[in-house]
Amino acid sequence: MIAELVSSALGLALYLNTLSADFCYDDSRAIKTNQDLLPETPWTHIFYNDFWGTLLTHSGSHKSYRPLCTLSFRLNHAIGGLNPWSYHLVNVLLHAAVTGLFTNFSKILLGDGYWTFMAGLMFASHPIHTEAVAGIVGRADVGASFFFLLSLLCYMKHCSTRGSSARTWGWFLGTGMCAGCSMLWKEQGVTVLAVSAVYDVFVFHRLKMKQILPTIYKRKNLSLFLSISLLTFWGTSLLGSRLYWMGNKPPSFSNSDNPAADSDSLLARTLTFFYLPTKNLWLLLCPDTLSFDWSMDAVPLLKTISDWRNLHTVAFYTGLLLLAYFGLKSPSIERECNGKFVTNGKQNANGHSCHSEVEYGNSEIKPSFASKVENGIRNNASQRTQLPSTENIVVLSLSLLIIPFVPATNLFFYVGFVIAERVLYIPSMGFCLLITVGARALYVKVQKRFLKSLIFYATAALIVFYGLKTAIRNGDWQNEEMLYRSGIKVNPAKAWGNLGNVLKSQSKISEAESAYRNALYYRSNMADMLYNLGLLLQENSRFAEALHYYKLAIGSRPTLASAYLNTGIILMNQGKSEEARRTFLKCSEIPDENLKDPHAHKNSVTSCLYNLGKLYHEQGHYEDALSVYKEAIQKMPRQFAPQSLYNMMGEAYMRLSMLPEAEHWYMESLRSKTDHIPAHLTYGKLLALTGRKSEAEKFFLKAIELDPTKGNCYMHYGQFLLEEARLIEAAEMAKKAAELDSTEFDVVFNAAHMLRQASLNEAAEKYYDLAARLRPNYPAALMNLGAILHLNGRLQKAEANYLRALQLKPDDIITQSNLRKLWNIMEKQGLKTSKT
Repeated sequence: MIAELVSSALGLALYLNTLSADFCYDDSRAIKTNQDLLPETPWTHIFYNDFWGTLLTHSGSHKSYRPLCTLSFRLNHAIGGLNPWSYHLVNVLLHAAVTGLFTNFSKILLGDGYWTFMAGLMFASHPIHTEAVAGIVGRADVGASFFFLLSLLCYMKHCSTRGSSARTWGWFLGTGMCAGCSMLWKEQGVTVLAVSAVYDVFVFHRLKMKQILPTIYKRKNLSLFLSISLLTFWGTSLLGSRLYWMGNKPPSFSNSDNPAADSDSLLARTLTFFYLPTKNLWLLLCPDTLSFDWSMDAVPLLKTISDWRNLHTVAFYTGLLLLAYFGLKSPSIERECNGKFVTNGKQNANGHSCHSEVEYGNSEIKPSFASKVENGIRNNASQRTQLPSTENIVVLSLSLLIIPFVPATNLFFYVGFVIAERVLYIPSMGFCLLITVGARALYVKVQKRFLKSLIFYATAALIVFYGLKTAIRNGDWQNEEMLYRSGIKVNPAKAWGNLGNVLKSQSKISEAESAYRNALYYRSNMADMLYNLGLLLQENSRFAEALHYYKLAIGSRPTLASAYLNTGIILMNQGKSEEARRTFLKCSEIPDENLKDPHAHKNSVTSCLYNLGKLYHEQGHYEDALSVYKEAIQKMPRQFAPQSLYNMMGEAYMRLSMLPEAEHWYMESLRSKTDHIPAHLTYGKLLALTGRKSEAEKFFLKAIELDPTKGNCYMHYGQFLLEEARLIEAAEMAKKAAELDSTEFDVVFNAAHMLRQASLNEAAEKYYDLAARLRPNYPAALMNLGAILHLNGRLQKAEANYLRALQLKPDDIITQSNLRKLWNIMEKQGLKTSKT
């Protein structure tokens, strides 16, 4: 038990520095924006949606069905909301628990000596685990590993009690249940059933490849055959159920996620897919360069036979075959039983256990364990467990290394990544066992004490270096900026692009722009980066450049609804109504088929329809606006905030004098967001119109209370006061509104109107002048400024503004009439006019 506790303690201690870390990378989509974690979402949705909250049967679903992991996130959310500390704590505790289970598993294979310590400490400290433990979404792998080991340990107990205890099928039931739980944490968890079969056949019964078929044919061990058959049946049932549940369709991925899968060259696909396991093994052996993302061009495709990396592939598979041959060949009796024995990691022998010969005939195959104990501890008869041979452990280690990794190899179906470090969490168990048993075999084989010490201390040094690397790498996962900066060397396009998002959120605009441009330098057709750069430029009023990048983003990905949305908004603000209308309509017609994030797409489509409705509204086409708003409500996703849409519905009904309908939608807007200021203002106007003056004033005052810095609130209240003939109060509200929103044309212009109606002409002139400076090419602003200057006796300035207004809108009757009146006054006063 000491080995388990020490190893777990190391696993816990190494990751304590992650408790202060923030949400990073995939955590945002899996946790922060995942509707399945919210208390108002029925918890049963977890079992119908994928890991990212998308319906499993949707064509754009990732098909990653991990409901138990999502349920653990939901519990975290219920307890601590979006405080990342509690999420990280669960990950660290899970890793410590997995480390303890793995150490216990190693003890059964290696004995109760220091080699078990070595295996446990190596697993606890391996840097390849940092993504799985420090990254919160990696909990899927850690949780799957926990139940993976429980299932494997249950099956080992089933083997040791088979034929001698009634509890043996209870242990088998535990095997199946834990395997199912492991798969519901992450897909690869189901592979534990295949590893269990390898353990039973090649370790417990010590069969060789050539003995398997005769054993089945002659029915020499029916209990073994029954166990393997049940494992196969349960594994097939789990896989079949999962395939059915996800709609019998594989997921689809973009070419940037897995470039090799998208390659047109069969040679390139073949060479690259054969090479990738080699790269993964190197990350296990020497995790010097780690990255949060290995997609795109992080691992360049192998396109020719002459690529020198093919040598690595050949070396890898040659070594793998040699290890498999070594583990599966029949050892000679002389080498196995020469009077020596290795117990608890200390040399009493040559490193191999002495086992009875496998006999055939009418008798059943004898298991390799002459006596069995519970988890390596003496039973009541004080019997000693006979340990598996080195060959046995090599076979089991290879199965642990290879079988859980098979789903990630692209051999049976394409996956959405090139390399994913967290996928190596379970295979690293086989790696740690393989390194440990190799070191033990060398330790036993050499005779000189110096060489023994060298092997032992080299293994210990490897653990120390792994631990140091883990502690340092955890620092990269403290926040997104550090994480993305650490990945620039491996995947510059993805790292620079994501770093740009972080810098933008920090208001480091020039640095963010530079980061986006760096990303596009490495990969010029990234639609997301083109869109993000366009958005940055739009927010900084560089509209022409923004439109250019939105156009490039749409060219790269014609289904990018958010790019259409922002393009339409810019065009609408530029007065290009027809172009904006066509853009919004095209966006609204884009289906969400095969899209990676259908929720975000539906949000953008709904926003497009909302803005199209506003465009119709501004043009006075209220019935068209209502039709579009209704379509938006039909297409609106569950997570869309509908208060503005409902409020505009009310506005359209009000303009059509359908007051009961208008009131209904204003109330809907307030129900969806009780502090929605525009709904308070518009509903207040409706109440005033229907004679409910005191109620109306309460809504206007409530809007001001909600945001005392918003000039628009004071403006609407001032208009209400003006209609009530409370001129002095109205004038004060108008001045307050214009002071607070001095850069908002509508507020300033309306404030000037109110001041003029209150006969405060000098103040009105000040704000009409400000409005004309805000929109120097807006005819109405120039005409009204001319009119107030006319009233205030500044006749020549009034004439100049009238003339400028007529240049912009020559057929404006009111301006023409005012100008004629002005000229009459100027001629009577003997002033020179432009007419003369």
